[in-house]
Amino acid sequence: MTDIVDELKWRGLFAQSTDEDALRKALADGPVTFYCGFDPTAASLHVGHLVQVLTMRRLQRAGLRPLALVGGATGQIGDPRPTAERTLNSPETVAEWVNRLRDQIEPFLDFDPSLPNPARMVNNLDWTANLSAIEFLRDIGKHFRVNKMLTKESVARRLESQEGISYTEFSYQLLQGMDFLQLYRNHGCTLQQGGSDQWGNLTAGIDLIHRLEPDARVHALATPLMTKADGTKFGKSEGGAIWLNASMTTPYAFYQFWLNTDDRDVSRYLRILSFRSREELEELEKVTEERPQARTAQRALAEELTTLVHGEDECRAVIAASKALFGQGELADLDAATLEAALHELPHVRADGFAPVVDLLAETGLVASKSAARRTVKEGGAYVNNVKVTAEDAVPAPEDLLHGRWLVLRRGKKNLAAVEIAG
Repeated sequence: MTDIVDELKWRGLFAQSTDEDALRKALADGPVTFYCGFDPTAASLHVGHLVQVLTMRRLQRAGLRPLALVGGATGQIGDPRPTAERTLNSPETVAEWVNRLRDQIEPFLDFDPSLPNPARMVNNLDWTANLSAIEFLRDIGKHFRVNKMLTKESVARRLESQEGISYTEFSYQLLQGMDFLQLYRNHGCTLQQGGSDQWGNLTAGIDLIHRLEPDARVHALATPLMTKADGTKFGKSEGGAIWLNASMTTPYAFYQFWLNTDDRDVSRYLRILSFRSREELEELEKVTEERPQARTAQRALAEELTTLVHGEDECRAVIAASKALFGQGELADLDAATLEAALHELPHVRADGFAPVVDLLAETGLVASKSAARRTVKEGGAYVNNVKVTAEDAVPAPEDLLHGRWLVLRRGKKNLAAVEIAG
């Protein structure tokens, strides 16, 4: 089981640990129970969380027993953000989001009780809901030192800001520290996994356990934060976060996010997120270096992650949509939801009736003007629903509409736009 550390390092998933040698020994002695926490501060996880969820899956496959913690208590507080105080959500909202996150995490882990290391879901509201403020301060707060808490990066940055930090958010690390203590005592959990930006909170739990359980041997393992080659934050697009919830980010948009991965990032993302073998990944890296225009690695990444998150059927549907939009399949064969999701990713306009194709080409921005549109038609470069437009005065007919609503315009091979016909 010790090779999991080497595997994590090769994949770029090992940022730091409290004591690598001690961790390796614990894994060799095994079995090890570990946990990773997810706060319901939104209605869905986003692709930034995917690193942790898939790392949990990887560790379980290596023989470790995972505890997936969804924070019904910590989600009502929220980890301090770098710049400003969080808006607190109602307990009812947090409870609803707890259930949503549980549903998202569960498919990635194996809960089969016949396994030697079945996964388990836990909620920190179970051990905090009935805890009084006096008990919390006496039993937990007593063991934290304010001077050390002030050195935590998230706290220090907020103290330097104009807004400062509230006592509520300042106390977050006590709650997370108590989580590790409870899981150690109740489930024999000796390892906490998380992102490197959570290092202060990870070590808070270890310090608390050492104070109350001096003989305990517990560990923390942090994965690096993923960023793009251009320095921007991983998982962010112009429209915001890329969510795992299909109603918040469609499977088509999710697939396209990975398909559009920069060549400089794709090999690193594959190592971190893919479950392909080292040999397969090294071959994809070689192909990317030799033939980057083929985007073979991006397609492999997009297909694997879309299948993992949304299932094989959705993945096949979005691949079919991607091909059909560029003339490699029948647009009419796409179901309405997949087509609409795909077209919303394109420049699109809404029209009250059927205008000439040259007008629509100009209105969608595929060409600069109607005269440019007429030239495009004359040169054979204009298409409606993948059918070449041959007449400059052509007007789409009602029977041309896809699912009674849509027209797909294309200029040349790659320039696309959509028109939604009202009514």
